[in-house]
Amino acid sequence: MSALTQSRAWRALASHARALREVHLNDLFAGDDSRAESFSAEAAGLFLDYSKQRLTRETRDLLLGLAEQQEMEGWIARLFAGEPINHTEQRAAYHMALRAPREAVMAVAGHDVMPEVHAVLDRMTTFADALRSGRWKGAKRRAITDVVNIGIGGSDLGPRMVADALQDVADGPRTHFVSNVDGAQIHGILSSLDPSTTLFIVVSKTFTTQETMTNAASARRWLQDAGIEGAAQSPHLVAITAAPQKSGAAGYPAEHTFTFWDWVGGRYSLWSALGLPLAIAIGSKAFREFLAGGQAMDAHFRSAPLDKNLPVILAMSGVWNRNFLLCPTQLLSTYPSRLVRFAPFVQQMDMESNGKRIRKDGQPCNTDTGPIIWGGLGIDGQHAYFQLLHQGTHRVPVEFVGVLNEDTPLPLAAEHHRVVNLNLRAQAQALAVGRDEASTLQALMAEGMSAEQAEVFVSQRSFRGDVPSSTIWLDALTPHSLGALIALYEHKVFTQAAIWGINAYDQWGVELGKTMAKQMETPRGASHLPPAGGNA
Repeated sequence: MSALTQSRAWRALASHARALREVHLNDLFAGDDSRAESFSAEAAGLFLDYSKQRLTRETRDLLLGLAEQQEMEGWIARLFAGEPINHTEQRAAYHMALRAPREAVMAVAGHDVMPEVHAVLDRMTTFADALRSGRWKGAKRRAITDVVNIGIGGSDLGPRMVADALQDVADGPRTHFVSNVDGAQIHGILSSLDPSTTLFIVVSKTFTTQETMTNAASARRWLQDAGIEGAAQSPHLVAITAAPQKSGAAGYPAEHTFTFWDWVGGRYSLWSALGLPLAIAIGSKAFREFLAGGQAMDAHFRSAPLDKNLPVILAMSGVWNRNFLLCPTQLLSTYPSRLVRFAPFVQQMDMESNGKRIRKDGQPCNTDTGPIIWGGLGIDGQHAYFQLLHQGTHRVPVEFVGVLNEDTPLPLAAEHHRVVNLNLRAQAQALAVGRDEASTLQALMAEGMSAEQAEVFVSQRSFRGDVPSSTIWLDALTPHSLGALIALYEHKVFTQAAIWGINAYDQWGVELGKTMAKQMETPRGASHLPPAGGNA
């Protein structure tokens, strides 16, 4: 494989970036009356505005040329064909099959997996409906009121994020999530629950994950201390795993065990049986609408031309910012409060996937790969780290996420929503255009300062702008639109991995820490630990 940075498409982009170095976003808008329309696209109920990215039509053409050089359409075809593109583990990355319609044919190694996928989906939605209706009883013949999901990483972040985002349509048993092995977390949750009406969902692909197994042991001890022990714990325990033989040996009944497959990566698994707490909270109909949203984005990604393809556009904008504008970080700023956990969810998906320095051919990457992803709620950030975005020494590209329509049952809901979206649009505009010293001088004098006084403060209160951003608009925050949004980011990550020539679906860096933790439990490993009370 030739060096990516020496390829024709890459060198053309590098030269183009140098030519654009002194061109401000203000200049790009001033020279193109149709820019807002030309730099936008929509699909699956989402609208993408990337007009505030620091790129031109020529930039876009060159980026798409890079995607074509890296055989993007071929990689998309391989992904959807179920080929083992996770080459270090010799597995497909086939999470799209989990949300595909029943009549689809999707094969791994020549085997159509759709009958198995829908068999599990039917089982879990039937179970969820039984729990929601009160037909499922605990050991003391009482209906379940609370569900505690015990997992970590992809077994926690995805389901927890979606449960928060869709809380307005959640009308089933209350859902709680335990991921931290620090006993304070599980104790804080269990202290307010009734053992006789609580169900535990224990999620581990291998059913050996140390943190999850430790928390699960405490959950079972809590049931035991309440007089629910032995076989009586059965209606309070559910296992979700790719190793059902291990969960069975640990005492989780086969009839309460839901499986998934090795071609489902943890951070891409919320579409599988791991979505059980969501199906319990929002109901099987809404859960299937969530799956349909993801499937709609899959269909778009698979068939849309590259210049109209939302995941490709979002990904190539990121490549431009990371590799040619030399921005090492990426802010994800959500404005709907219910998307409070979306940034941490995407952070795991992106950084665990593309935090790699070795290409698929085993050679070191000769360019930067995945950026540092960070962020949270935009309204909160405006009163904190947005100061650095506006006037700091770093240029930080931003991806904003907003919702056009809101139906919160509050007398002044329309005003709340207006202010939220006003702030989103204002921040994107302010970051892009800034305010030069002449405009700042006029503004300060309009506030009542003399010309002499204004001159003293003009440099501190000027803003360079020129910060690139994209905005993703959902028409409304529904199960369908959220499913499409998540799938958009999944495919963005895959697209960037294909450009950089890395494997997005293994995570040996995560595995290393787990391995060392196990080694330190042995007497030999413990000998290397600092003394009690020392600094680790």
